[in-house]
Amino acid sequence: MPVEDHMNTWAQSRAKAEIICARSASLMREHGVMLRYLGRPLLGYSSAQLISLVARTIPTGQPAVDIDRLLEIVEGLWSLRDQGLNPCRLDIAALSSGLYAGADMVSALRALPNLVDPERANVSRPQRDVVLYGFGRIGRLLARLLMDRHGPGTPLILRAIVLRPAKIDNDLEKRAALLERDSVHGHFDGQVEIDSDAQRLIVNGWPIQIIYASKPEEVDFAEYGLEDPLVIDNTGVFKTRDELARHLGVTGARQVLLTAPAKGDVPNIVYGINETDIDDKTAISCAASCTTNAAAPVLDVLNRVFGIVSGHLETIHAYTNDQNLIDNFHKAERRGRAAPLNLVITSTGAAKAVAKVIPQLSGKLTGNAIRVPTPNVSLVIMHLELSREVSGQEVNDLLLQESRTGRYAKQIGFTQDAEVVSSDFVGSRAAGIVDARATLSHGHHITLYVWYDNEYGYSNQVLRVAARLSGSDIPTITAG
Repeated sequence: MPVEDHMNTWAQSRAKAEIICARSASLMREHGVMLRYLGRPLLGYSSAQLISLVARTIPTGQPAVDIDRLLEIVEGLWSLRDQGLNPCRLDIAALSSGLYAGADMVSALRALPNLVDPERANVSRPQRDVVLYGFGRIGRLLARLLMDRHGPGTPLILRAIVLRPAKIDNDLEKRAALLERDSVHGHFDGQVEIDSDAQRLIVNGWPIQIIYASKPEEVDFAEYGLEDPLVIDNTGVFKTRDELARHLGVTGARQVLLTAPAKGDVPNIVYGINETDIDDKTAISCAASCTTNAAAPVLDVLNRVFGIVSGHLETIHAYTNDQNLIDNFHKAERRGRAAPLNLVITSTGAAKAVAKVIPQLSGKLTGNAIRVPTPNVSLVIMHLELSREVSGQEVNDLLLQESRTGRYAKQIGFTQDAEVVSSDFVGSRAAGIVDARATLSHGHHITLYVWYDNEYGYSNQVLRVAARLSGSDIPTITAG
């Protein structure tokens, strides 16, 4: 093909992909319709990224999907936006299969169960106030994600952030700078302004109240016009039921979600596995750990299909803020040694936590961890004995299908790229990504390598739990 033809084909594809990306963002923000492509959410994709995704990700057992077909579906959805689109998830690659061959696209989409409800047309959707208690690594990523999705069709609205009392005069400016710039995740794709008089950050035109308080009991959310907010505690300071209950009652909130493993009888929730254990009446819960969220969905699939006899989870984890930059005192063993200079063997509660959310695995798993000198993206290595002989290909095929159209399409990612390294997974929204090239098998034994962005991927899981707590968890609509 002549060079000019290549250039023209690319330009035409890019123009169509730009429309798909713009429509996708508007459908999500205005109507709560989240578009995916074989399990991958399209929100935030550029036109070039979308073209690349479609080119390298071929549907299993289905005809290839091209940009023209995707545009046809997206334009059909776009034409229904004023007819009462229900908030939902739609995988447009899955919908592009033979269902619509030769049919009128709009009519075929309108016929999907629960996609269109004319009675909802022009009716405002309920939204829940969210308060971030703490503004560290996870808190700032939650803020970015919430503001990226902000709009009349989105169920969770960031209204306030609670911080410890300011120790410097320009505290607000420092907080804004940390939200705007991040050494790992890059510059925030939005606008951050400061309203010093009202103690607010103005993010993409939306006011977010900054509340300074030494302890939860000092906050009265009603004073700031917040009604029944969901508090997301990302400090990790309060971990028991009694400690977390301090966020409730006098503050005006009735629900709190912890972004760390809890202690005692607080429900540990991994979205996709046991989120049905909670609802909008659940007062106190936690979103477990990043490692538990990465490992549990994969383990559940393998246990359900092959049966897990026993196993060991070894976590290769990026260093975190609780470690020291150089050798210094630390109450935990080994963690006082310089994080950027050492591999540090430490403990992890992930194996026990997995057993809490998948009771069938109780007593079958052990776990350990090694902190490594990278700032983000971790890896859990699973050495498993299964109830029957399996091949690596059999396991990979199962997990590939699960990552695209299975129960855990939102949690399990999958890569067959032979050149990937940890930095390639910065910004992944999946809870964990199976590295198919690294899978090993021998008889009843299988070894899997699962990458995860322990900050960004986990934050997406937290927001899924938050939506469930708020009664705004949206269904996935399929053609079948």
